[in-house]
Amino acid sequence: MSKPFRERNPVIVGAVSLLVLALLLVVAFRAQDLPLIGGGQDYYAEFSEAGGLKVDDEVRIAGVRVGEVRSIELDGDKVRVGFRISTDDTFDTDAHASIRVKTLLGDMFLAVEPTATDSSGGSGDSGDSGQDLSTMQPGGTIPEANTTSPFDVVDAFTGLASTADRIDTDQLSRSLRTLADLTRDTPEEFRGALAGVSALSSTLASKNEQINTLLVNLRRLSTVLDARDEDIVALMKDADVLFRALVQRRAAVHRLLVSTSRLSRELTALVKASRKDLAPALSNLESVLDVLNKNEDNIDDSLRLMAPFYRVFASTLGNGPWFDTYIQNFPPVADLANGGGVS
Repeated sequence: MSKPFRERNPVIVGAVSLLVLALLLVVAFRAQDLPLIGGGQDYYAEFSEAGGLKVDDEVRIAGVRVGEVRSIELDGDKVRVGFRISTDDTFDTDAHASIRVKTLLGDMFLAVEPTATDSSGGSGDSGDSGQDLSTMQPGGTIPEANTTSPFDVVDAFTGLASTADRIDTDQLSRSLRTLADLTRDTPEEFRGALAGVSALSSTLASKNEQINTLLVNLRRLSTVLDARDEDIVALMKDADVLFRALVQRRAAVHRLLVSTSRLSRELTALVKASRKDLAPALSNLESVLDVLNKNEDNIDDSLRLMAPFYRVFASTLGNGPWFDTYIQNFPPVADLANGGGVS
């Protein structure tokens, strides 16, 4: 016959309960890795750059979410992205992958594009070769040749600077003026638009050197930023650590400020309550200090002569009968132990 629950050892019951709660928490946080709950197969893709892709971003096939990004690691001069597909969808070994923009705020997702196949099982791009494409096995990798990274801003600015150097701004200005002369009989609104374009081209032609200098400097800036990307990332990580530490210490700083405020209120109340008692004491203390300052020389002489006096006094009383002594001008001492009477 089992014991009632209230008669069991509470230490054992508490330990078992804590163990069960810990297991439940582990299961809750790692549910996606469990074979029955999480499921899915892991794959990898190699990119020339991460392009803003982060862990837990979506993985889509034909625009439908089928999984999520699990890891992003640097593998030599390539970025190795690990992702998990949580459905039964498969793709072939010649599939393509690309990093695409999800929202205007800069969120990204990983798009997997299986190679189209014809009815005979061959690749649609291979003509009549009838080449069969095998299914990508779990743990397989899409090579860098079949992946596309997002738009590179550094390359864009470099191309813009190179293109701007080859533009003949004077010829462009003359062309726009000729176009404006040929359309003088067109409606006024159209002529105004062309005149504005002509004025803009003239302005660009007059500022050609400044624009070229700006583009060259911009190219240098982009090159420096590209060379210092690791330092910038490290700086951002350090800033993130600092902000996390401040957030963790926020409660302690709050308690310190609250305690300091409370202490100041208590000190203010103490000063207000004892002001009437402290004022006479401070006034009398000032009078005592004045008397001591006036008799400083007498006090020094008394202390200096007291040593030989007490030496002779002790030698005299060392042997023989006792006798009474007193010191003049000293007030009597109250006997606090017997009710405060004068002893």
